[in-house]
Amino acid sequence: MLYNFGAAILRAVGDTRRPLYFLFAAGAVNVVLNLFFVIGLGMGVDGVAWATVISEHISAFLVFKSLMAEEGMMKLHLKKLTIHMDKLIGLPAGMQGAIFSVSNVLIQSSVNSFGSVAMAGNTASANIEGFVYTAMNAVYQTSLSFTSQNLGGGKYSRINKVKNICLAVVTAVGLVLGLAAVGAGTHLLGIYSSDSEVLKYGMLRLEIICGTYFICGLMDCMVGSLRGLGYSVIPMIVSLTGACGFRILWIFTVFAVYRSLAVLYLSYPVSWLITAAAHMVTFKLIRRKFPKEDIK
Repeated sequence: MLYNFGAAILRAVGDTRRPLYFLFAAGAVNVVLNLFFVIGLGMGVDGVAWATVISEHISAFLVFKSLMAEEGMMKLHLKKLTIHMDKLIGLPAGMQGAIFSVSNVLIQSSVNSFGSVAMAGNTASANIEGFVYTAMNAVYQTSLSFTSQNLGGGKYSRINKVKNICLAVVTAVGLVLGLAAVGAGTHLLGIYSSDSEVLKYGMLRLEIICGTYFICGLMDCMVGSLRGLGYSVIPMIVSLTGACGFRILWIFTVFAVYRSLAVLYLSYPVSWLITAAAHMVTFKLIRRKFPKEDIK
């Protein structure tokens, strides 16, 4: 959490390199410590846990050290840390993430009902999807940062341009990485398991979700644009209704009638498409509140 907050501040002023370097460093330490604790010291799950915790402390330390060395608005004064109630614009985003867990729990519970093999294939596929999502999430961060920067600088003519570029980039990233994951799915899933049934269930999820993952990227980028304009509650409501609420409804209606993993997984791309469309309409309406021309 500390790393994510600090990295967000650095990215907000256009410094995207240092957070990446810090993450690389922490990731490398994590890998080395995993090998040392598990293979070298013969530890089990606790060794993996210690490696993760230590690497997270390193990334948090590096980003905080950078902020404390900054000057001006970005400088971190530990003794002055306090809660500013009028600045809690990120609270709706946090609430959105927490409530999203409800739909994810229901979906995971539905997957579990198909047995341990389906669970294994689902988990392996989800791990691979995480790499694609991380790449697309970087574009979401870009959308949020550059929209807010241009808004604050009075460069209103660039707001739509930033949105369109981000939508194009996230579509390309999502399609290339998503389809590549599907194409190499058997080999990638083979890292986690050699069981043919596990691979079959894993490929089913990859084909449906990774094959359409770019739609999720479009949805997230629109959220970034809206939050960059200073609106956090509206995208939260739209996302919770369109994605979270729709998936819960899908489970108790469509999935209840046509009970299969394919139908369950289809709730993802359908909910992304509906929510992305709703965000685009919302953005168009909110954009009208701001000038079209730059402030000179």
